[in-house]
Amino acid sequence: MLRGRLVTGGSVVDDGVLAVAGDRVAFAGPASAWTGQLPPAAPGTLLLPGLVDLHCHGAAGHGFPDADVAGVRAAAAHHRAHGTTTLVASLVSAPAAVLRERLAVLAPLVEAGELAGVHLEGPFLSVARCGAQDPAALVPGDPALLAELLTLGRGAVVSMTLAPEVAHRAELVELLRAHGALPSFGHTDAGAAEVTAAVRSAASGGRLSATHLFNGMPPLLSRSPGPVAACLAAAARGELVVELVADGVHLAPETVAMVFDLVGPGAIVLVTDAMAAAGMADGDYHLGSLPVAVRDGVARLTGGSGAIAGGTARLVDVVRSTVAAGVPLADAVRSATATPARVLGREDVGELAPGRRADVLVTDPELNPTAVLRAGVWVHREES
Repeated sequence: MLRGRLVTGGSVVDDGVLAVAGDRVAFAGPASAWTGQLPPAAPGTLLLPGLVDLHCHGAAGHGFPDADVAGVRAAAAHHRAHGTTTLVASLVSAPAAVLRERLAVLAPLVEAGELAGVHLEGPFLSVARCGAQDPAALVPGDPALLAELLTLGRGAVVSMTLAPEVAHRAELVELLRAHGALPSFGHTDAGAAEVTAAVRSAASGGRLSATHLFNGMPPLLSRSPGPVAACLAAAARGELVVELVADGVHLAPETVAMVFDLVGPGAIVLVTDAMAAAGMADGDYHLGSLPVAVRDGVARLTGGSGAIAGGTARLVDVVRSTVAAGVPLADAVRSATATPARVLGREDVGELAPGRRADVLVTDPELNPTAVLRAGVWVHREES
């Protein structure tokens, strides 16, 4: 049993109790409503649901686009020890043979429950807005290739980023829907009207998101509003949710706060976009096939465009940065737990409520992790 400030479902209970039975939450609510013996009050302790990261490329020196099984497990374990108990492994654009090989490595780990799924970030993206994606690996929309990858994945592929202007976009979205995977629009150079039309077409079929809003797309301008305006308006209408890499590098704090004020935490998913350097010192790394230099914690492609090449933060760090930007704690936590769980189609994680999987992140008042419980088992616990 745990006691502390309970933050879940968009609300805060200043003196809360959390009881676990097996791998499930048995009770989560005010200490005053608990009928059994109470543990000592812990006002400096925060009890959060396990975090849910839908966009992550690796950590601990290992990248999901190229690591072996041991490396994938090490990267996932690093994020898990920092409170991310539901983790989707993101790939990057690569030749078809490489994507097939990666799915062969990752699918068994999804089936074993070590990962929550695989996110295909490409290869059907805009060359003009490829960011840290290898432009040589980008191809026009290819329904046959996507169908093959989805079949090879055996249900492991849970989401895919594609540009709304790619060939056969509607057919690609339909294929993703048929396999229970989330379509996500991003890495796009399309105008606002084209993005709005694509969103309205795709949103009628179910869940839809926008990959790392503002990044990998043209900026919002007064006479050229672009994808940013189209996605914000769609989020306000309830047609999609927007990802934010609110790590203090990809977005200004004021930008993060503005999006929360405009569309609210139910339409925002906080993500890390973390790559192999997460949890590591500055140095030289890779994101897929591309070399990356990390300096002062910021990852950029070496040479060429010098584009930001993913993040080096964990999701709890992103939540902390979001709160520092002025977003209420309950809203920031909701966008890292309940909202991504809903977008992923998961009803067992994302909130601390009876019957949910017992995934708990325990932190100090500054959101530094002190313990992590996953499915009722401690995966990290600092010595007191």
